[in-house]
Amino acid sequence: MKYTAPFWLPSGHLQTIYPAVAIAKPAVAFRRERWDAPDGDFVDVDFVDGRPGQPFVVLFHGLEGSSDSHYARALMADVAARGWSGAVPHFRGCSGEANRAPRFYHSGDAAEVDWIIRRLHLNHRAQGGGKFYAAGVSLGGNALLRWLGESQHQADFVDAACSVSAPLDLAQGGVSLSSGFNMIYTRMFLQTLKPKCIAKLRQFPGLFDLDALHAARDLYAFDNVVTAPLHGYRDTDDYWDRASAKHVLNDITVPTLVLNAENDPFLPGRHLPRRASPNVVLDYPAEGGHVGFAVGGLPGKLHWLPRRLIHFMEGANDSMNKMAKQHG
Repeated sequence: MKYTAPFWLPSGHLQTIYPAVAIAKPAVAFRRERWDAPDGDFVDVDFVDGRPGQPFVVLFHGLEGSSDSHYARALMADVAARGWSGAVPHFRGCSGEANRAPRFYHSGDAAEVDWIIRRLHLNHRAQGGGKFYAAGVSLGGNALLRWLGESQHQADFVDAACSVSAPLDLAQGGVSLSSGFNMIYTRMFLQTLKPKCIAKLRQFPGLFDLDALHAARDLYAFDNVVTAPLHGYRDTDDYWDRASAKHVLNDITVPTLVLNAENDPFLPGRHLPRRASPNVVLDYPAEGGHVGFAVGGLPGKLHWLPRRLIHFMEGANDSMNKMAKQHG
C-alpha cells in the first residue's frame, strides 16, 4: 500500500500537525481496566471488545499520547469495525491520573512493554482468541521495537508487529527537535511534561533538581534532569544511545513493519536505518510527516494508517502460513 500525501498538505510539518488537530477522530467505545504494576504502581488499559475468536491488536502510544490520540482512535475504530479486539495501555502518568511510583516512561521501556504485552496475550489466549498483533507509535514504537529485539524468539507469540514514526535514532531525533520550527513540538511536549514532574516532586521531594527542570528548554536538557536518572541511565547521551531501536533491528524475529516517512520532522529520512533483520520490512515513504498519513480531499481522513498496519499484520500471517506449508 503506497502512501501519497494530499496536494493540500505540501510539507512534513503540515502533514504532522493537521491530522493531529484538524481531522475528526472516530468515536471509540473504550472499556478501562486498571492493572497493578509489578512495582506497586498502576497502569490504565483501554479496551475495545470484539467477537470471540477474532484477532487482538495492542497499541503502545507515543510521548504524552493516550487512547484519545488521533492515531489510537483511528486504529481502534478500524479494529472494532472488523469485530476484532484491541487495547491501548497507557504509559505511566498518561491516562489522566498521576502514577504512584518515582518513575515515568521512556523510549527504551522494554520491561514495561514486556509485562503488559504478556498479560494481554495470556488473557486473550485464555478467552480462545485468534491472532495476536502489536503496534507502537513514535515513542511507543521505539519501545516496542526494543522489546522485540531484546526478546528475540521469546516474543514469537506475537504474530506480527508494526512501528509507526518511531525515533529509531534518538540522538538524531533530539537534534532535529532542538532548533528552528521544530521547537514548536518540543514546547508542546514540555508544556505537559513539566507540570507532571513538578507534581512528582511533591510526591517524592528531592527526586530531581526543580531549578534545572524549570531551566530545561529542550528535550536534551529535560532528559538529563528527569528521564535518564529516573530510569537507570547515566545522562541524556547514555539514554539516547542505549534506548535507540536502531541497535536491535537485526535481532527481531517477529514479522515487523517499520513505517517512517522520509519527511518526518522528528527524524529526517537521512538518519533512518537502511539495514535490518530479514523479518523486518523497512517502509520509508517520501511523505507522511510524523504519524500523519492523512488522505483524501479536505477536510481529510485518517484511515490510511490503520489499513496499512492491518494489511501488514494479515499479510505477515498469510506469508508465514505459506512458508509453513512449503516446509511441511
